[in-house]
Amino acid sequence: MVQYMNYRKSIDEAVYDNRNKVENDRHRLRYHLMPPAGLLNDPNGLIHFKGAYHVFFQWNPFETRHGSKSWGHYVSKNLTDWTLEEAALVPDEWYDKDGCYSGSAVEHEGKMYLFYTGNVKNEQNERSTYQCLAVSDDGMDFEKKGPVLKLPDGYTPHFRDPKVWDEGSRWLMILGARNVSGEGEAVLAQSYDMKNWEFLGPAAGSNINGLGDFGYMWECPDLFRLDGEDVLVVCPQGLEAEGDRYQNLYQAGYFTGSFDAEKGSFEHGAFDELDRGFDFYAPQTMLDDSGRRIMIGWMGMTDDREQSHPTIASNWIHALTLPRMLEVKAGKILQKPVPELEVLRGTKTAYELNLQPSEIFTETVSPASEVVVNFDKTLKNGFEMEIRKDVRIVFEDGKFIVGRNTFDKAGREQRTVELDRLEGLQIYLDHSSVEIFVNAGEEVFTCRFFPDANDNEIRLMHSNTHTVNFSHWPLDTGE
Repeated sequence: MVQYMNYRKSIDEAVYDNRNKVENDRHRLRYHLMPPAGLLNDPNGLIHFKGAYHVFFQWNPFETRHGSKSWGHYVSKNLTDWTLEEAALVPDEWYDKDGCYSGSAVEHEGKMYLFYTGNVKNEQNERSTYQCLAVSDDGMDFEKKGPVLKLPDGYTPHFRDPKVWDEGSRWLMILGARNVSGEGEAVLAQSYDMKNWEFLGPAAGSNINGLGDFGYMWECPDLFRLDGEDVLVVCPQGLEAEGDRYQNLYQAGYFTGSFDAEKGSFEHGAFDELDRGFDFYAPQTMLDDSGRRIMIGWMGMTDDREQSHPTIASNWIHALTLPRMLEVKAGKILQKPVPELEVLRGTKTAYELNLQPSEIFTETVSPASEVVVNFDKTLKNGFEMEIRKDVRIVFEDGKFIVGRNTFDKAGREQRTVELDRLEGLQIYLDHSSVEIFVNAGEEVFTCRFFPDANDNEIRLMHSNTHTVNFSHWPLDTGE
């Protein structure tokens, strides 16, 4: 208990000592979830429990590098007003002493059950991994129950990120794994009491079901049914870039298909990326009381550019995306911002622009704002938009391109997706982030960027004669 209290006291001190740096950092986001200090990565344990939304997150409160992780904890009644609670899980037991890694939450008989991966390393830096359980009556104070599933034969200690759901007669758990042959898999376990788990084997993975070689590790799996389709969201590591696809170090995407719960198999189609931007990984979904499937992702990426983020000077890094509602149409996931975000809108400014070819429209917006662009008819090409002289959007010759300055300001980089038409854009700006929803969520680009604080201009231009409806609202949490 003394060790437990000392760890929590250290977290409180780290947050307190960091408060002035954070408050004065112009890159802090206004309406996104961030760490109060240190590093944030994967969202964990998303759940709507007893009338409140709970979002846990991987958190190293002591430094801006990936080290020993706790579970940070935000709570909201409405998906817009969030309260940072005490850390839900901290690494204070033998089975999680080097990190309480990612996992999920479920409700059972009025209690919240957290499943997570306990990370342990010995003096030789060799890893052991345990799937662990913690239980709470109120969703705030958790009692650890210890490991419930150990590493099965045939797998490396890269075996983690349990996502649990009620399959009716039993509970199922899907985990990300790397087998001893160096192939990534999404594997299943089952339980009838949530405490004793039986390993079943792979549901999908590299060189399974005719997929072929598809990565050496599959992280953060999430399996659910939506709009008549079974969907497996997963983050495969080790994919080689293919043209415009797979440009980030690691990918976050999904398969749609048919899950056979009795056989534990998942027949699926091709893999598609969830987000085409630079900064999106480790998404997780939840069902709320109205039956919506809501997804939140990590607005970041583990790569060698992390230490170029200017926020490190203020001892924090990364954030979470906005909550997005999911739907499936013709095997494709569409993502839309939850409508609750509309309460953040201030006074609307709107223009109907009859732009001539190559004419430039310039408007100053709030650094925390929502921007909507619609056209009088579908565009086939010839649109450009520049945000704060940093992010540049181009639609030309069947390509939708988003570019930005590199974090070290040494050059430019871009991400691209094929697009046969452009109907409209919904864009959320938040000081140092942008989330671009294309054609009502058909494609999404999530990016961090760090523009000049005094430049809040947006510029529009297109090469054909069209009427453009351009609207924007300042967004404010009321803090």
